[in-house]
Amino acid sequence: MGRINELRMIARVAQMYHGEGRRQAQIAEHLHLSQATVSRMLKRAEQEDIVRTTVIPPPGTFSELETAMRERFGIGEVIVVDCSEDREGAIMARIGEGAAHFLEMTLRQDEVIGVSSWSETVLRMVDNIHPLKGTKAKYVVQTLGGMGDPSVQTHATQLTTRLARLTGAEPRLLPVQGVAASQEAKGVMLSDPFVRETMELFGAISLAIVGIGAIEPSELLARSGNVFSRQELTALTDAGAVGDLSLRFFDLKGQPVRTPLDSRVIGLPFEDLARVPRVMALAGGASKTLAIMGALRTGAIDVLVTDKYTAARLAG
Repeated sequence: MGRINELRMIARVAQMYHGEGRRQAQIAEHLHLSQATVSRMLKRAEQEDIVRTTVIPPPGTFSELETAMRERFGIGEVIVVDCSEDREGAIMARIGEGAAHFLEMTLRQDEVIGVSSWSETVLRMVDNIHPLKGTKAKYVVQTLGGMGDPSVQTHATQLTTRLARLTGAEPRLLPVQGVAASQEAKGVMLSDPFVRETMELFGAISLAIVGIGAIEPSELLARSGNVFSRQELTALTDAGAVGDLSLRFFDLKGQPVRTPLDSRVIGLPFEDLARVPRVMALAGGASKTLAIMGALRTGAIDVLVTDKYTAARLAG
């Protein structure tokens, strides 16, 4: 009976602490115990399974889907956002909100942020970020060439400079075409000292924020002029490509798809992206499901922000 009596006392201490909201000192005084004994009893209550911790996800969150995604793809963190409908515009807005909050909460002092400047979803994230008053980043580095059609090229520049302003960082722009007309043209562009200065920071990036593209380019990217021809896109599909990270293509197994087109891209190489300590990818929607699956299998992504419909397709 000695053990039963001991457990009864432990249960009473646990009830007073967890159920009645009393402090340890109050419990010790009430039961004429030392505070050290009360502390030991509370630990024993957990060991004896008298007290169990239960996490109840609040409405609008999807912990089971997030767990299934982490386990299936071996990714460190998955954020699944709620969305009223499985429609691209609505999905991008919700992903942008979720990513903005996560960035605000996890940004470290003097972070060097690399940002893929032609992603509409990343643009939505920037739209939702509040100016940071405490933690400040050091640089925001544009990781894909931003020049293109003059009517839309400002998106890339504004995205980078706005994110820098919101995070208290210095912007480092990449003022060249994202896709050069030829390798020779790319060589000329890379000789620019401003371009070299920005690209030299690629190795210092501690957080990369990227969108995941499908083979069919987004409307923003298509209008920018930073895209390949229809014949070139067909060649990528024939080679097994399902998507891209900053115009670096991969197949469904996550393996890079190398074609001559790769040598014309002016931006962060895939190998450099894979070495970044923390890569946060933002993507959702039915048209990007296979692209997201392939991207997760590259092993380059540490955090994925997606919607509940896409997560269900990926986790199934």
